Amino acid sequence: MSTPAVLAYPFAKTCGVVLLDFDGVARVGLREGADPAALIEARRALGAPIQVQHLSRAEFERRLSEAYAGEGLSGPGDDFDMSGGLEGLVEDIPVAADLLETQDDAPIIRLINGLIAEAVRVGASDVHIEPFEQALVVRLRVDGVMREVLSLSQRLAPLLVSRVKVMARLDIAEKRLPQDGRISLSLGGRALDVRVSTLPARAGERVVMRILDQAQAGLRLEQLGMAPDVLQLFRGALSEPNGIVLVTGPTGSGKTTTLYAGLSLLNDTSRNILTIEDPVEYAIAGIGQTQVNPKVGMTFAAGLRAILRQDPDVVMVGEIRDVETAQIAVQASLTGHLVLSTVHTNDAAGAITRLRDMGVEPFLLASTVRVILAQRLVRRLCPSCRRPQPADASTARLVGVPCGHVLHRAGGCASCSHTGYVGRIGVYEAVRIDDRIRRLIGENADEDAIAAAAFEQGGRLSEAARRYVAEGITTVEEAIRVTRQEAPDHVGV
Repeated sequence: MSTPAVLAYPFAKTCGVVLLDFDGVARVGLREGADPAALIEARRALGAPIQVQHLSRAEFERRLSEAYAGEGLSGPGDDFDMSGGLEGLVEDIPVAADLLETQDDAPIIRLINGLIAEAVRVGASDVHIEPFEQALVVRLRVDGVMREVLSLSQRLAPLLVSRVKVMARLDIAEKRLPQDGRISLSLGGRALDVRVSTLPARAGERVVMRILDQAQAGLRLEQLGMAPDVLQLFRGALSEPNGIVLVTGPTGSGKTTTLYAGLSLLNDTSRNILTIEDPVEYAIAGIGQTQVNPKVGMTFAAGLRAILRQDPDVVMVGEIRDVETAQIAVQASLTGHLVLSTVHTNDAAGAITRLRDMGVEPFLLASTVRVILAQRLVRRLCPSCRRPQPADASTARLVGVPCGHVLHRAGGCASCSHTGYVGRIGVYEAVRIDDRIRRLIGENADEDAIAAAAFEQGGRLSEAARRYVAEGITTVEEAIRVTRQEAPDHVGV
C-alpha cells in the first residue's frame, strides 16, 4: 500500500534517501554512494521500521522525481503543492471574471506547472492546450494515444497561453503568427526540456508542449526491443567506416531515439561526431550538435555542407527532406563518412523509392546505403492487470499461433491509469543492402520487388508485432493499430 512521501524533498535529494512504499514497514531507497547515517534520520522522521533498498544513481533520480512530482519543479515559475492533483489546482483558480480583473497570476502559474508535472508523472510526450468555442481542453499524449485530462472555461485560454509564452520567452503580443520556443526545467533532479509550439486557430491560440526527458538520450540499443538479428544488422552497419544508415517511420515512431542510441554506441572519443537537427532534442556530451534555422538560411543542406568541412567521421542528419540534402549525404558517404539519417516512409523498402523519386541516381543509392531500418512503437500491456484469453480460430490465424494459445487483453488498474498499457516497445524491420538488393536497386526495381527479396526469410514489421502479441507483451488490437499502413498481405489477413 503506497503513501504520499513524508520525507522532506531537500532532505531526500541531498542525503540520497527516498520513501518507496509504506505498509507498516517503510521501504526506502538509498542512493549509491550516499551516507548510510541518513537512514537514522529517515527512521526518526517516518516513525516506523525501515527496509533499505540500494539504488543506482539513475534509478534513484527516477524514483525521486516520481515521489515528488509536484514539489521539485524549478525553472520559470514558482514551486507549488500537487497534493490535491490537477483538480485541486483548478479549484484554486477564481471565477473567470474575478481572475481577469486581478493582477495575481499565481493560480495560472501553479496550473501550468502542475500540468507539466502531471505529464512527466504519467510519461506523456506532449501536452495539448486547445481552445474551442465552449471550453478550453487540455489533453496529454501518453504512449502515443491522446487522453483528455481537463476541461476548463474558455476564458482561461488567453491567460494560460500567455503564461506559457512568458516561460518560453515568446512574444505574448503576437497572436497572428505561429511561434516556437523552449523551456528548461528540473523535476526532482531530472533535467527536462520542453519544446513549445503555438498556432493561431479560430477560437484562440493552440499550444503544444513536447516534453523531452534527457534520460531518454542515454538509452542503449539493447533496450529498444530489437530482435537479435535486427540488432546485429544495425550494429554491423554502424561499424562500417562509410555509407548511409537510414531509419524510417512516421512521426512519433522513435526514429530519433534509435539514432541517438546508435550515436551513443559510436561516441567513444575516437571519432568526430557531428549532427544537424531540427531541433536538437537531446544534448549528448562529446557530440557536436547544430540546429537548423531556415530564417537565416541554415537549412539541412547548408548545415551538412558546413559540417563536412569540420573533419567529421560520423554525421547525423535529422531528416532527408529534399534532393539537395539527399545528394550531399550521398556524396559525404562516398568520400569516407558514415551518415545516419531518417526518411518518412511506411516501410524499409519504401526508403529506396523515396530517395529515387527525390532525384538520387539508383547506382549511387546501391553503392552507398548499408542498412535501412523501419520502426513503430507498440504499447506494452500493464503486467498488473493484463487478462489471459485463449485465441479463437480467426485470432489464432491472424497472429500465427495454434487455436487456444493464451493471448492477453488489456485490463485497467491504478498502475496504468486504467488504460491497460504502460510504456512502449519498438517494432522493427531491417533491410541489409547486399549484392542481390544492390542489383535490384541498380535495375530500378520497384518497391515490392525489393521488399520480396529483402524479406524472403521473413522479418517484416507485422511479423515482429505478431511475435509480441504471441508473447503477451501487447494485444492484437495494438499490433494492428501500428502496422495497418502496410498492405493486407503484409499483416496476415
